[in-house]
Amino acid sequence: MAKFYVESGTLRLIVDAADARRAALWAVHRSLEHILPNEEEELDVDNLPEVEPAGSMVLGDVIRLSERGFENQDTVEYETLNIVSEWSQLMMALSNMEHELRAA
Repeated sequence: MAKFYVESGTLRLIVDAADARRAALWAVHRSLEHILPNEEEELDVDNLPEVEPAGSMVLGDVIRLSERGFENQDTVEYETLNIVSEWSQLMMALSNMEHELRAA
């Protein structure tokens, strides 16, 4: 596994991953996990939790990853919306699998 320095908005994170795309997915997961409900809670879209910007990680339009350090010019970039969309699809697939296993 390689070490990636991930930057987007206020997010700065060091991630070990097989490749840059997987590192970007993990960074999105880490940045969103504190604002989403846990397994026991139902998601109520009408009453989403308020997030204080000062203490939370806020993603920018682009996720930049480098194997050489933060603020490095040698980066791989992904559009945040694309990575968040892919992450969302992965979370839905995992949730569906979990529900199917519980029903069996």
